[in-house]
Amino acid sequence: MDILPLLDELQTIARNGLNYTTNPYDRERFERLLALATKYYGESLDLPPDAVRHRLVGELGYITPKVGADAAIFDREGRILLVRRSDDGLWCLPCGWVEPNESPEEAAVREAREETGLEVQSRQLVGVFTRKPNVGFGPHSAIAIVYFCDVVGGTPQPSHEITEARYWWINEVPDWHELHQKYAVAAHGVWRTRQAGHTP
Repeated sequence: MDILPLLDELQTIARNGLNYTTNPYDRERFERLLALATKYYGESLDLPPDAVRHRLVGELGYITPKVGADAAIFDREGRILLVRRSDDGLWCLPCGWVEPNESPEEAAVREAREETGLEVQSRQLVGVFTRKPNVGFGPHSAIAIVYFCDVVGGTPQPSHEITEARYWWINEVPDWHELHQKYAVAAHGVWRTRQAGHTP
């Protein structure tokens, strides 16, 4: 059984409770819940429980899913631009976490520039996708916001985050990172609609 979704929910309840409770008895319960979550996170991820707790309690405020932004870029034939990640060697859309004081749309444009050297302009929202925690994708929930983008300038350049960037036919990609095949298929539907002249 994959217990990461359960642990993610338990640690979220515990951390939110510790942030907001004023009842000392409830605080003890939330502390115990957080201790249990960190213990089993440590066993699942092969990390010391103290290190897990340190990471978890460092975030202030109400605990919500992480938010990432992705840029879907196509060539004239309908191939999608993908990057091979340096961390796991898998293919994905240019993407990254939304920074403070940055909109998801701005993050998608920035990530495309940082990872590929290309200047892009967001044209349309493709969709908002939920990635729930599991052994394959990581211990936390995340939201991915995907934008259809056009290249408007720049020169392809290597990045420390990627080892390669190239256009792919979606059905020929050998190894996808996480849920990026799903994002690519949805974005290709937007590309087809725009090619047919039905641009929103």
